[in-house]
Amino acid sequence: MKAQSQLDMKKKFSFARNKKQIREEVSVVKIISILLLILSALFFVFPFYWIITGAFKAQVVAITIPPEWFPLNPVLDNWVTLFSNPVWRWTFNSFFIASSEMIAVCFVSATAGFVLAKKEFPGRKIIFVVLIAAMALPKQVILVPLFTMLADFGWVDTYKGLILPAIGWPFGVFLMKQFSQTIPNELLEAARMDGCGEIRTFWHIVLPMLKPALGALAIFTFMLSWNDYFSQLVITRSTDMMTLPLGIATMQGEHKTDYGVMMAGAALASIPMIIIFTLFQKSFTQGITMGSVK
Repeated sequence: MKAQSQLDMKKKFSFARNKKQIREEVSVVKIISILLLILSALFFVFPFYWIITGAFKAQVVAITIPPEWFPLNPVLDNWVTLFSNPVWRWTFNSFFIASSEMIAVCFVSATAGFVLAKKEFPGRKIIFVVLIAAMALPKQVILVPLFTMLADFGWVDTYKGLILPAIGWPFGVFLMKQFSQTIPNELLEAARMDGCGEIRTFWHIVLPMLKPALGALAIFTFMLSWNDYFSQLVITRSTDMMTLPLGIATMQGEHKTDYGVMMAGAALASIPMIIIFTLFQKSFTQGITMGSVK
């Protein structure tokens, strides 16, 4: 009995020691993970910090080597120069175009994705294959025929020419189709048995279940439209129709670049994207999580 008792004590001691060792190993891994996350966060936040601080530096200080990591003598001349241009008009254009595209793309993608996922009709698979193929085409490939079409319609240098071509975004339809497939068919059949028509079923049943995906798509669409410098450069002609990225680019001289003004413009251009991401952050996170689990 005594030997058995000693053996039990040794097992308990060994188990406690192993448990303590496991806890220590887990703590070390947790600390290393936190440090890596902090370093990664600093790596991605630093460019934004450099833009903000550069917006308050004079031109001589902005190009000094070694750089001045924090503006010791902050100035507002960059912001005065920036707002001496029609910046508010450019900001309105960017916000109106990006918001319109975001709303239109979310609605069209949700309806088209739901139809492709839940409706049976001839040619559905062919349409989906064409959609996937369209996703592989870069925008620069279709820009020349698109510009020709817009010129024939008289939509060059107009809001219609900047907004309407982006509504049928293949990625948005693909994303909504994948999420619509997760909606149970029994739920849709129950809604029809209760007397709901197609429009009412889509509005009251399908759309609420697609909120996480719509939040993610809204962020993607807004950011893509806001930063779509190349397409907007080709389609716009007048100063009044310029977007904020285009207007800021015009401040860059041929032989001289005022980096302080450019930093101020970049800081101003980043504010709406931060606001949109903050508003849709919860839905964006849910959309990414649901997609990974699926």
